[in-house]
Amino acid sequence: MPSLSAPSRATGASDHTSADQARMPVPEPRGPLSAELIGTMTRDRDGADFRRAVAATVLPSGRDLLADEDLQLTLTLLYELHLRGITGVPDHREWDLDLLAARAQIERPFDEALGRADPVPGSAEDLIDALWAAGESDDGPPMSHFMARTATTEQFRELVVHRSLNQLREADVHTLGIPRLHGGPKATLIEVQADEYGGGRLDRMHAMLYAQTMRALGLDDRYAHHIDHVPATTLAGLNALSYFGLHRDRLPELIGHLCLVEMTSALPSKQYARGLRRLGFDAAATLFFDEHVEADSVHEQLVVRNLAGALAAAEPGARAGLVRGAAVCGRMDTFAAEHIWKSWQSGNSSLRLPL
Repeated sequence: MPSLSAPSRATGASDHTSADQARMPVPEPRGPLSAELIGTMTRDRDGADFRRAVAATVLPSGRDLLADEDLQLTLTLLYELHLRGITGVPDHREWDLDLLAARAQIERPFDEALGRADPVPGSAEDLIDALWAAGESDDGPPMSHFMARTATTEQFRELVVHRSLNQLREADVHTLGIPRLHGGPKATLIEVQADEYGGGRLDRMHAMLYAQTMRALGLDDRYAHHIDHVPATTLAGLNALSYFGLHRDRLPELIGHLCLVEMTSALPSKQYARGLRRLGFDAAATLFFDEHVEADSVHEQLVVRNLAGALAAAEPGARAGLVRGAAVCGRMDTFAAEHIWKSWQSGNSSLRLPL
């Protein structure tokens, strides 16, 4: 196995027993909005000034939200209040009315920027066919083949950092769909998510396996440790998932998003594991990807047919959202991959800061 120089934190077991280590660290601001939000939260100030700043900045501007570093970091922080929390920020800020109002002001144009998916399937079977078609679509750069055959160790480290903000909380946001479902679809989502959480075994939780991969690559595996490194193109996909997961009226989009994740994970995971073995890494580095080759081949059938298909049959109004969620997931994955690919093809790092 290659010898990598790693932070001292990355050399030991990933137990995450510290409350601070379980939270997102306070990042550096990327503009006036994220600076105002960070100051408001960390100094426990009234949120009215931040709400007014958002109204003045977002609504009239027509700016490109998906590529805007300041806005995407701001949205990430606002969502994190409902998830793991942020170091030094009181938990009661989760339900701060000014922060919620400001988030809603950002979400309206963000929702528009995520796009729509047409046409709406006319039946549950049409919905299932549409999801399979979405899973087979591949408009992005050939990332998985590149990682298998050509990528360097440093490029693997970058890719793993890009994915770390989501993978170190793997399954958590999709699990928010469980209390919003009932009957067969609920049982199916529980079955799939139980696998994601290792069937109750800490050492088999997929988030813990990802942390193991990070340590093998000499990376710090603390939750959101690399928030300052990842660009808006990565945060946009993270925020799309959080948006779907935290809104009950976006439940179909959340399920559609999960469908695409499960449909498009097995083959790339096989390629990533192959690439790591090519570079001399052992099973400690590849186990996360090896696990997804087998698990997601089973999960894709369950989520497409027994979850999304059953939901579409019981609730025809959910069909548009199911297809849209899958389309948005694919669109955001391509958006992030294109940034990484173009950076590497130009001989540059895809991260904002060096590792």
